[in-house]
Amino acid sequence: MFDHEGASVPHGAHGRRPTPAERWTAFKRSPFFPAVVLIFILAVAAGLFAGSYTYTMANPTPRHIPTAVVATADAPQEEAFVLGMEKALNASLRLTRYATYEEARDAVDEQREFAVLRAHGRGMELDVSGASGASVAQLLSQAGTKVGPATGVEVLVRDIKPLQKGDPRGLALFYVSLAAVIIGFVGAIQLSVHARALNPAERIGCTLAYALLGAFAIGAVADWWLGALRLPFVESWLILALTMFTSGMVFTMFNTLMGRWAMIPTWGLMVLLGNPSSGGAVSWPLLPSVLGSIGRWLPPGASVNAQHTAVYFRGHQHVFPFLVLAGWAALAGTVFWVWRHRHPGGRESAPAYAADG
Repeated sequence: MFDHEGASVPHGAHGRRPTPAERWTAFKRSPFFPAVVLIFILAVAAGLFAGSYTYTMANPTPRHIPTAVVATADAPQEEAFVLGMEKALNASLRLTRYATYEEARDAVDEQREFAVLRAHGRGMELDVSGASGASVAQLLSQAGTKVGPATGVEVLVRDIKPLQKGDPRGLALFYVSLAAVIIGFVGAIQLSVHARALNPAERIGCTLAYALLGAFAIGAVADWWLGALRLPFVESWLILALTMFTSGMVFTMFNTLMGRWAMIPTWGLMVLLGNPSSGGAVSWPLLPSVLGSIGRWLPPGASVNAQHTAVYFRGHQHVFPFLVLAGWAALAGTVFWVWRHRHPGGRESAPAYAADG
């Protein structure tokens, strides 16, 4: 149909404007839809990332500090000193009495206690453990040196388990564990992008391979190159490898269940929640109580816990953090294997050619 000047005039279905529903359908099918969703997700993730780390690390506050007390028959200064410490810290010392100093020290090595109190003449000895938690030891030391003169009690403060010289603030173990967590799931993302055709068993094998090699590189840089830590190398290497493998399999699990949006729960579990509550940057007694409890059950916290014990409390390693890491790896691997047909990727088996003749 043409007008009097010969121009085409739209008519029928081709001439009407799209309805809002049709526009929405077209938008959802375009590449702009996931782009817009990602823009908002990244904005929310940025705020949550800053909020989670600021909430847990910017102003750590003690609540209940596990403290060993060596039983003494007559030590009236002990009560005055403990009350003064709790007032100065604005927190309670969770006191556990031990018959001997050796038992109290063993409890510190088992990481059940963060400090030891015992009467010494008319004064008090406050033994802190920097390796148990640098932030806790610093708070206890500062409070002890102030409370002693204020209460008229002579106080001797000493660090019975100091940090290594290359790691004076106790953060190196947190950083190496953080590297294993981040590279663990980033590696799984890259396998999904650049090695999409891997079959399930091949994907698990490649995840294990980069975990072993990457963990070796982390340990070698931290110990042999930078000298920041003296590691029990084989044990630390295997802990880091298990951490990287677990982190990679967690992303693979979510990728199986959620496809292209798998990064959201992975980031939330491992970075927003797991790393701040791991006890690596801020010791568990200084974290909000809920986070301090949850952190032990997540891969980043389990990794920091196992690594921390391996480096500073040799001979007192616990099985719990390894069970946590292995449990998450087993759960993720099982979900991936059972629903492997849903995982984006893989390839068809090579066709079997009929024999000649």
